Amino acid sequence: MRLLINLLLAAVVIGLVWTLISSIQEPIAFKAEKEKRERAVVERLMEVRTAQDLFRSIKGGFSPTFDSLRETLMTDSFAVVKVIGDPDDPNFTGEIVYDTILSPAIDSIQTLGINLDSLSIVPYGGGVKFEIAADTITYQKTTVNVVEVGIPRRVFMGKYKDKRFAKYDQGYDPNKPIKFGNMNAPNLSGNWE
Repeated sequence: MRLLINLLLAAVVIGLVWTLISSIQEPIAFKAEKEKRERAVVERLMEVRTAQDLFRSIKGGFSPTFDSLRETLMTDSFAVVKVIGDPDDPNFTGEIVYDTILSPAIDSIQTLGINLDSLSIVPYGGGVKFEIAADTITYQKTTVNVVEVGIPRRVFMGKYKDKRFAKYDQGYDPNKPIKFGNMNAPNLSGNWE
């Protein structure tokens, strides 16, 4: 009888130790995984923002789809204007010449190390693509181009997509997106900045 009680108490102690260790490891694992996954998504969003900025310098606005973004950056060119002479120098007496050179956009994309084929894919998202929207709006009596690209955290957080993990991080909401841009204002800032 005494042996049975001791074995039962030993099992209870082992169970309590296991519960204690699990309760300590879970927030540590959540924080590490959250930081790793969010960092990968933010890096990809920064590449998308750079690509959208390059698209805007070619077309004058933002791309509403990843297909048009990819196609334009693969096939179109930037117009680079070289000014010969100094138009700001009042003592300059020669002729000012503007020489326009076309530079392929794909060269800039390759130099920046951006992979256009995987640009739309959310890291850790299982093949899911970022949500993208672009349009023009009237902002302070001026027509401006706007863009917004992002994805809710629940898409890429894997087993940590549940709201119960907010107890380890007060600002964590799996339904809140990581994004840059704003469809209501001309702003390209990311909400991680």
